[in-house]
Amino acid sequence: MSVALSAPDISRALIRISHEILEANPATQQITLLGIPTRGAHLAMRIAASMSQIAGHEIPVGMLDITMHRDDLRMRPLRPIMPTSIPSSGIDGREVVLIDDVLFSGRTIRAALDALGEIGRPHTVQVAALVDRGHRELPIRADFVGKNLPTSIAQSVKVQLTEIDGVDEVLIEEN
Repeated sequence: MSVALSAPDISRALIRISHEILEANPATQQITLLGIPTRGAHLAMRIAASMSQIAGHEIPVGMLDITMHRDDLRMRPLRPIMPTSIPSSGIDGREVVLIDDVLFSGRTIRAALDALGEIGRPHTVQVAALVDRGHRELPIRADFVGKNLPTSIAQSVKVQLTEIDGVDEVLIEEN
């Protein structure tokens, strides 16, 4: 197991992602961030705080549960359904940024797009990921990436966040 990103690396990556989202979306009043549980939701909160400080106004942030939209429900152990919380500004006509910890096959983002479609109709949907490890199975890419980590399919990327794990780090593990 090796540390790919330390706490300071994660902090810098999230600040950079915050700046990139604001630069790509000049109408900052129209941005809504939606984190994908579990760790994506915590990253979304951190990015929203950083963006709010930079923009000088509150950036709405929520959480989008994708559990019932996953295509692997019958192949994996049951997962608890997490709450979906949409900011009071909603998502209709807004610039929505989906935030997750690791972008891998693209299936989580596909499920998030399905879940989002049940809630409303954003003007645009963008994707931000702390780590992009490659190995896409679907034609999905991230618009904003903290770190590209080329990995072998035999490796796994584990993101640990202070809010859940007591430490901020990204680990690469051999399976």
